[in-house]
Amino acid sequence: MNHRTATLHRQTRETDIALTLDLDGTGACAIETGIPFLNHMLELFARHALIDLDIRASGDLDVDYHHTVEDLGLVLGTALDQALGDRRGIRRYGFSLLPMDESLARAAVDLGGRPFLVYSIADPTPRIRDFNVKLIEEFFRALVTQARMNLHLAHLYGAEVHHAYESVFKGFARAMRMAVERDPRETGVPSSKGTI
Repeated sequence: MNHRTATLHRQTRETDIALTLDLDGTGACAIETGIPFLNHMLELFARHALIDLDIRASGDLDVDYHHTVEDLGLVLGTALDQALGDRRGIRRYGFSLLPMDESLARAAVDLGGRPFLVYSIADPTPRIRDFNVKLIEEFFRALVTQARMNLHLAHLYGAEVHHAYESVFKGFARAMRMAVERDPRETGVPSSKGTI
């Protein structure tokens, strides 16, 4: 059975991003975005989704982190869409309730082709070091649009901001791991319409 892979390179005047992923991997990753906190979150995603992920990104970080974070979402979402192909034989839906010490996150995914993001973070802390955590919502909004997925993410409670986002990314990873998994009972496209 062939591995479901994608390789992309996107270059603009603001960012230069090269990305390779394998949906049927082991969670191996090599990630360098120029933003240490985002590197860490994407490493968690790869490991817990069991998606092999190689990312090399550079951007105008001297201006702001926004362009790099959003464009990473666009490229990762596009790669997920390409690797999924016609989405034949997948489970399509995935969900997770993920604890990280005092934090709890909920994630639900539908790979049914209709992009939509519902995003709610209980922790109001605006920054981790110099990283504005509000950019994480921009990352996920770009990702779901390009991946053509419905994603509901909620950090339900927890007082420590790092734990909050770690639970969100791990929860997203576990939901994606379930949703992209091949379903041995599903022989076609998992939709009553016959296409996604």
